[in-house]
Amino acid sequence: MKVGLVLEGGAMRGMYTAGVLDVFLEENIKIDGIIGVSAGALFGINYISKQKGRTLNYNLKYINDPRYMGLKSLITTGNIINKDFAYYELPLKLDVFDEKTFLESKCAMYATVTNIETGKAEYLQITKPIEEMEIMRATSAMPFVSKIVNFQGKKYLDGGIADSIPIEACKNLGYDKIIVVLTRPLDYRKKKIKGSHLISKLKYGKYPNLIKTIDKRYQNYNDRVEEIIKKEKKGELFVIRPSTTIPLKRLEKDKEKLKAMYNLGVSDCKKSLTALKKYIKN
Repeated sequence: MKVGLVLEGGAMRGMYTAGVLDVFLEENIKIDGIIGVSAGALFGINYISKQKGRTLNYNLKYINDPRYMGLKSLITTGNIINKDFAYYELPLKLDVFDEKTFLESKCAMYATVTNIETGKAEYLQITKPIEEMEIMRATSAMPFVSKIVNFQGKKYLDGGIADSIPIEACKNLGYDKIIVVLTRPLDYRKKKIKGSHLISKLKYGKYPNLIKTIDKRYQNYNDRVEEIIKKEKKGELFVIRPSTTIPLKRLEKDKEKLKAMYNLGVSDCKKSLTALKKYIKN
Protein backbone atom coordinates (compact mmCIF):
# COMPACT_ATOMS: atom_id res chain seq x y z
CA MET A 1 0.00 0.00 0.00
CA LYS A 2 1.27 3.44 -0.96
CA VAL A 3 -0.06 6.67 0.54
CA GLY A 4 -0.21 9.71 -1.72
CA LEU A 5 -0.78 13.30 -0.69
CA VAL A 6 -2.44 15.83 -3.01
CA LEU A 7 -1.91 19.49 -2.12
CA GLU A 8 -4.07 22.18 -3.69
CA GLY A 9 -2.51 25.58 -4.40
CA GLY A 10 -3.98 28.98 -3.72
CA ALA A 11 -0.97 31.24 -3.08
CA MET A 12 -1.01 32.41 0.56
CA ARG A 13 -4.04 30.25 1.33
CA GLY A 14 -1.36 27.58 1.30
CA MET A 15 -0.58 28.63 4.87
CA TYR A 16 -3.45 26.30 5.74
CA THR A 17 -1.53 23.44 4.12
CA ALA A 18 1.60 24.44 6.03
CA GLY A 19 -0.30 24.04 9.30
CA VAL A 20 -1.61 20.62 8.26
CA LEU A 21 1.82 19.37 7.24
CA ASP A 22 3.47 20.55 10.44
CA VAL A 23 0.98 18.39 12.34
CA PHE A 24 1.85 15.49 10.01
CA LEU A 25 5.50 15.94 11.01
CA GLU A 26 4.63 16.12 14.72
CA GLU A 27 2.50 12.99 14.50
CA ASN A 28 4.92 11.12 12.21
CA ILE A 29 2.29 10.61 9.51
CA LYS A 30 4.10 8.66 6.80
CA ILE A 31 3.54 9.66 3.18
CA ASP A 32 5.02 7.83 0.19
CA GLY A 33 4.55 10.59 -2.35
CA ILE A 34 3.34 14.17 -2.73
CA ILE A 35 1.83 15.79 -5.78
CA GLY A 36 1.55 19.52 -5.20
CA VAL A 37 0.11 22.40 -7.19
CA SER A 38 1.66 25.87 -7.00
CA ALA A 39 1.86 26.82 -3.30
CA GLY A 40 1.00 23.20 -2.49
CA ALA A 41 4.33 22.20 -4.04
CA LEU A 42 6.30 25.16 -2.67
CA PHE A 43 5.14 24.53 0.88
CA GLY A 44 4.72 20.76 0.67
CA ILE A 45 8.37 20.15 -0.09
CA ASN A 46 9.18 21.20 3.49
CA TYR A 47 7.38 18.08 4.73
CA ILE A 48 9.95 15.93 2.91
CA SER A 49 12.87 17.98 4.24
CA LYS A 50 11.27 17.69 7.71
CA GLN A 51 11.52 21.43 8.33
CA LYS A 52 8.59 21.96 10.64
CA GLY A 53 7.62 25.63 10.88
CA ARG A 54 9.77 26.74 7.94
CA THR A 55 6.89 27.83 5.71
CA LEU A 56 5.33 29.93 8.45
CA ASN A 57 8.63 31.40 9.59
CA TYR A 58 9.98 32.66 6.28
CA ASN A 59 6.63 33.99 5.14
CA LEU A 60 6.08 35.97 8.31
CA LYS A 61 9.63 37.28 8.16
CA TYR A 62 9.68 38.33 4.51
CA ILE A 63 6.05 38.80 3.47
CA ASN A 64 6.37 42.60 3.54
CA ASP A 65 9.87 42.68 2.10
CA PRO A 66 9.61 44.38 -1.33
CA ARG A 67 12.17 41.88 -2.67
CA TYR A 68 9.78 38.97 -2.07
CA MET A 69 6.55 39.63 -3.95
CA GLY A 70 4.25 42.42 -5.01
CA LEU A 71 3.71 45.23 -7.49
CA LYS A 72 7.32 46.41 -7.42
CA SER A 73 8.57 42.99 -8.46
CA LEU A 74 5.93 42.76 -11.19
CA ILE A 75 6.91 46.14 -12.64
CA THR A 76 10.67 45.62 -12.44
CA THR A 77 10.95 41.91 -13.30
CA GLY A 78 7.67 40.86 -14.93
CA ASN A 79 7.02 38.41 -12.08
CA ILE A 80 4.78 39.28 -9.16
CA ILE A 81 6.80 36.76 -7.10
CA ASN A 82 10.43 37.76 -7.42
CA LYS A 83 12.44 35.00 -9.10
CA ASP A 84 15.88 35.79 -7.70
CA PHE A 85 14.80 36.46 -4.12
CA ALA A 86 11.97 33.97 -3.54
CA TYR A 87 13.39 30.97 -5.37
CA TYR A 88 17.12 31.39 -4.96
CA GLU A 89 18.30 33.85 -2.30
CA LEU A 90 15.71 32.83 0.28
CA PRO A 91 16.12 28.99 0.16
CA LEU A 92 19.87 29.08 -0.48
CA LYS A 93 20.96 31.79 1.97
CA LEU A 94 18.28 33.36 4.18
CA ASP A 95 16.18 30.36 5.29
CA VAL A 96 18.14 27.42 3.95
CA PHE A 97 16.24 24.48 2.51
CA ASP A 98 17.54 21.17 3.86
CA GLU A 99 18.20 19.39 0.58
CA LYS A 100 20.28 16.69 2.29
CA THR A 101 17.28 15.48 4.30
CA PHE A 102 15.09 15.72 1.20
CA LEU A 103 17.48 13.52 -0.77
CA GLU A 104 17.62 10.95 2.03
CA SER A 105 13.82 10.68 2.13
CA LYS A 106 11.94 7.89 0.40
CA CYS A 107 8.96 10.19 -0.19
CA ALA A 108 8.60 11.15 -3.87
CA MET A 109 7.77 14.74 -4.86
CA TYR A 110 5.86 15.84 -7.95
CA ALA A 111 4.92 19.36 -9.03
CA THR A 112 1.96 20.03 -11.32
CA VAL A 113 2.62 22.41 -14.21
CA THR A 114 0.58 23.59 -17.20
CA ASN A 115 2.16 23.16 -20.61
CA ILE A 116 1.02 26.34 -22.36
CA GLU A 117 1.38 24.88 -25.86
CA THR A 118 -0.82 21.83 -25.19
CA GLY A 119 -2.96 23.41 -22.48
CA LYS A 120 -2.58 20.20 -20.48
CA ALA A 121 -1.15 19.44 -17.06
CA GLU A 122 2.16 17.66 -16.60
CA TYR A 123 3.47 16.18 -13.37
CA LEU A 124 7.20 16.66 -13.02
CA GLN A 125 9.11 14.71 -10.40
CA ILE A 126 11.54 16.70 -8.31
CA THR A 127 14.61 14.71 -7.34
CA LYS A 128 17.14 17.52 -6.81
CA PRO A 129 15.24 20.62 -5.68
CA ILE A 130 18.08 23.13 -5.96
CA GLU A 131 19.01 22.05 -9.48
CA GLU A 132 15.34 21.84 -10.45
CA MET A 133 14.17 25.09 -8.89
CA GLU A 134 12.70 26.17 -12.23
CA ILE A 135 10.08 23.43 -11.80
CA MET A 136 9.04 25.09 -8.56
CA ARG A 137 8.87 28.42 -10.35
CA ALA A 138 6.80 26.89 -13.13
CA THR A 139 4.20 25.29 -10.87
CA SER A 140 3.61 28.63 -9.14
CA ALA A 141 3.88 31.01 -12.13
CA MET A 142 0.46 32.63 -11.84
CA PRO A 143 -1.03 33.56 -15.22
CA PHE A 144 -1.09 37.21 -16.29
CA VAL A 145 1.35 38.28 -13.54
CA SER A 146 4.24 35.91 -14.23
CA LYS A 147 6.59 35.29 -17.10
CA ILE A 148 6.37 31.97 -18.87
CA VAL A 149 8.93 29.52 -17.44
CA ASN A 150 11.07 27.53 -19.85
CA PHE A 151 12.25 24.15 -18.61
CA GLN A 152 13.89 21.46 -20.72
CA GLY A 153 12.56 22.94 -23.94
CA LYS A 154 8.96 23.32 -22.81
CA LYS A 155 6.96 26.37 -21.72
CA TYR A 156 5.03 26.27 -18.48
CA LEU A 157 2.75 28.25 -16.18
CA ASP A 158 0.95 27.53 -12.90
CA GLY A 159 -0.23 23.94 -12.59
CA GLY A 160 -3.56 25.07 -11.20
CA ILE A 161 -4.65 26.29 -14.62
CA ALA A 162 -4.94 22.76 -15.99
CA ASP A 163 -5.31 20.62 -12.85
CA SER A 164 -5.99 22.36 -9.55
CA ILE A 165 -6.49 19.17 -7.53
CA PRO A 166 -4.69 16.26 -9.24
CA ILE A 167 -6.35 13.27 -7.62
CA GLU A 168 -6.42 11.24 -10.83
CA ALA A 169 -2.74 11.90 -11.46
CA CYS A 170 -1.99 10.73 -7.94
CA LYS A 171 -3.90 7.51 -8.54
CA ASN A 172 -2.17 6.99 -11.90
CA LEU A 173 1.20 7.34 -10.18
CA GLY A 174 0.35 4.22 -8.19
CA TYR A 175 -0.91 5.54 -4.86
CA ASP A 176 -3.64 3.43 -3.24
CA LYS A 177 -4.56 5.68 -0.33
CA ILE A 178 -4.99 9.32 -1.24
CA ILE A 179 -5.08 12.20 1.23
CA VAL A 180 -6.21 15.56 -0.18
CA VAL A 181 -5.50 18.89 1.48
CA LEU A 182 -7.69 21.66 0.10
CA THR A 183 -7.38 25.37 0.78
CA ARG A 184 -11.03 26.26 0.23
CA PRO A 185 -13.99 25.30 2.47
CA LEU A 186 -16.64 22.76 1.46
CA ASP A 187 -19.08 25.25 -0.04
CA TYR A 188 -16.60 27.12 -2.25
CA ARG A 189 -17.05 27.05 -6.04
CA LYS A 190 -15.31 29.12 -8.68
CA LYS A 191 -17.28 31.57 -10.82
CA LYS A 192 -16.72 32.53 -14.41
CA ILE A 193 -14.89 35.84 -14.59
CA LYS A 194 -16.50 38.30 -16.97
CA GLY A 195 -14.17 39.35 -19.76
CA SER A 196 -11.57 36.69 -18.91
CA HIS A 197 -11.59 35.25 -22.44
CA LEU A 198 -10.66 38.59 -23.98
CA ILE A 199 -7.89 39.15 -21.44
CA SER A 200 -6.53 35.66 -22.07
CA LYS A 201 -6.62 36.21 -25.82
CA LEU A 202 -4.74 39.49 -25.52
CA LYS A 203 -2.09 37.99 -23.24
CA TYR A 204 -1.73 34.49 -24.68
CA GLY A 205 -2.94 34.79 -28.28
CA LYS A 206 -0.09 32.56 -29.50
CA TYR A 207 -1.30 29.70 -27.30
CA PRO A 208 -4.93 28.78 -28.22
CA ASN A 209 -4.86 25.56 -26.20
CA LEU A 210 -3.91 27.50 -23.09
CA ILE A 211 -6.75 29.96 -23.69
CA LYS A 212 -9.23 27.07 -23.94
CA THR A 213 -7.94 25.64 -20.68
CA ILE A 214 -8.18 29.00 -18.91
CA ASP A 215 -11.76 29.41 -20.21
CA LYS A 216 -12.77 26.03 -18.79
CA ARG A 217 -10.84 26.34 -15.56
CA TYR A 218 -13.72 27.42 -13.33
CA GLN A 219 -15.97 24.57 -14.52
CA ASN A 220 -13.19 21.98 -14.36
CA TYR A 221 -12.40 23.07 -10.81
CA ASN A 222 -16.03 22.83 -9.70
CA ASP A 223 -16.44 19.42 -11.34
CA ARG A 224 -13.32 18.17 -9.53
CA VAL A 225 -14.63 19.44 -6.18
CA GLU A 226 -17.90 17.54 -6.72
CA GLU A 227 -15.94 14.42 -7.66
CA ILE A 228 -13.87 14.70 -4.50
CA ILE A 229 -16.99 15.04 -2.34
CA LYS A 230 -18.43 11.84 -3.86
CA LYS A 231 -15.19 9.90 -3.44
CA GLU A 232 -14.82 11.17 0.11
CA LYS A 233 -18.29 9.87 1.01
CA LYS A 234 -17.38 6.48 -0.44
CA GLY A 235 -14.18 6.36 1.58
CA GLU A 236 -12.00 6.46 -1.53
CA LEU A 237 -10.22 9.64 -0.40
CA PHE A 238 -9.47 11.36 2.87
CA VAL A 239 -9.94 15.12 2.72
CA ILE A 240 -8.76 17.88 5.03
CA ARG A 241 -10.24 21.28 4.17
CA PRO A 242 -10.78 24.61 5.98
CA SER A 243 -13.65 24.32 8.44
CA THR A 244 -14.36 28.02 8.13
CA THR A 245 -13.62 30.86 5.73
CA ILE A 246 -10.78 33.22 6.51
CA PRO A 247 -10.82 36.08 3.95
CA LEU A 248 -7.36 36.00 2.45
CA LYS A 249 -5.95 37.69 -0.63
CA ARG A 250 -3.86 35.52 -2.96
CA LEU A 251 -0.81 37.53 -1.98
CA GLU A 252 -1.95 38.40 1.54
CA LYS A 253 0.51 40.49 3.52
CA ASP A 254 -1.35 40.72 6.83
CA LYS A 255 0.72 38.59 9.21
CA GLU A 256 -2.17 38.03 11.61
CA LYS A 257 -4.33 36.62 8.83
CA LEU A 258 -1.51 34.38 7.67
CA LYS A 259 -1.03 33.05 11.19
CA ALA A 260 -4.79 32.53 11.52
CA MET A 261 -4.83 30.47 8.31
CA TYR A 262 -1.87 28.41 9.50
CA ASN A 263 -3.49 27.86 12.91
CA LEU A 264 -6.72 26.76 11.24
CA GLY A 265 -4.75 24.12 9.35
CA VAL A 266 -3.20 22.92 12.60
CA SER A 267 -6.56 22.81 14.36
CA ASP A 268 -8.47 21.09 11.54
CA CYS A 269 -5.74 18.50 11.11
CA LYS A 270 -5.61 17.65 14.79
CA LYS A 271 -9.38 17.16 14.81
CA SER A 272 -9.02 14.78 11.84
CA LEU A 273 -6.12 12.72 13.18
CA THR A 274 -8.06 9.76 14.57
CA ALA A 275 -10.05 9.34 11.36
CA LEU A 276 -6.96 9.93 9.22
CA LYS A 277 -4.89 7.27 10.98
CA LYS A 278 -7.80 4.84 10.68
CA TYR A 279 -8.10 5.56 6.93
CA ILE A 280 -4.38 4.93 6.41
CA LYS A 281 -4.35 1.77 8.52
CA ASN A 282 -7.41 0.23 6.91
